[in-house]
Amino acid sequence: MSTRSIDFIFMLTKDDQTVTDARAYIKEIASEGVKHMGFKDIGLPLNELKEITKDLRNEGVKVYLEVVSLDAESEKRSAKIAIDLNVDYLLGGTRPELIAPIVKDHKLKYYPFVGQIESHPSILKGTITEIANHAQQISAIDGVDGLDLLAYRFTGKDVPLLIREVCKKSTKPVIVAGSIDSKERIEVVKTTGASGFTVGTAAFGMKFPSIKAGIAGQVQSILEMNA
Repeated sequence: MSTRSIDFIFMLTKDDQTVTDARAYIKEIASEGVKHMGFKDIGLPLNELKEITKDLRNEGVKVYLEVVSLDAESEKRSAKIAIDLNVDYLLGGTRPELIAPIVKDHKLKYYPFVGQIESHPSILKGTITEIANHAQQISAIDGVDGLDLLAYRFTGKDVPLLIREVCKKSTKPVIVAGSIDSKERIEVVKTTGASGFTVGTAAFGMKFPSIKAGIAGQVQSILEMNA
């Protein structure tokens, strides 16, 4: 696999929920050159998510909503919110057979979670073979445009192999989400076949070495690692 740059999606989230002051960061992050930004379906009320979406649109970035709710009703509600907000991508959720029919006539791209997802913050369970086979199965569903892989929340050992196998078995693009907090992890994601990755908590936790202070420095650092 090449070490080309892939889509870097900045998530306005920490510990699997949208940060309360998300709007305060949007302009700063976008001005560093980020083209993809998103938030979760929990952490803020719908009226504030609408304001965030409006701000993101004003910056000309692609807008992502990631579902972390674990029950069916919440997942359906989040899919309807994604349509209502008119986001570009709906990530996450564990019931593509339920959600794909709701969203398939909307222009948003739908990337459900692959594998067995449990608890909050989410973890990924199962063997690499099981998860890869699941990727093959759900990527074939009409209305599924790609997959959301929580590779670094995997309870198994070989994350690079997991990403490679999922990308190989999936007939659609794969975004790697969750716990990407180092240059090493970004390199793995870039070289194992994924089409993009998300960073949220690690940037708000100032995990990346940077010369510039604050979130702008974190973003600059991640963009350089992805270059």
